[in-house]
Amino acid sequence: MQIEDQPRPPKRTTKRDLVMRIAEETGLIQQDVHEVIQKTLDYITESLANGENVEFRNFGVFEVCERKSRIGRNPNKPDQVVTIPTRKVVKFKPGKVMKHQVTGDVTSVPVQSKK
Repeated sequence: MQIEDQPRPPKRTTKRDLVMRIAEETGLIQQDVHEVIQKTLDYITESLANGENVEFRNFGVFEVCERKSRIGRNPNKPDQVVTIPTRKVVKFKPGKVMKHQVTGDVTSVPVQSKK
């Protein structure tokens, strides 16, 4: 098998990548940028833990939903029925601008920047 035939791991952006990019573009110190990003993530998590939705216009909405209890099967013993309990999950619904940028259709939704 040649190197180009091997599957490539998916690209990802980490918090560190964001810190470095924002610091470079704004001229702020990386430590300050890291603290702001971490505080933002902490507040989003806190709001979701309190059952609040978190909405960022044109980006998307994080919301807490309750997944109902259901009946499942043990994969090792398919004849054994297992009750999966009710639990809370976080869902993300992308905004229009994000949807169109991800799908490649950026021409139909104007991005408005307020300066």
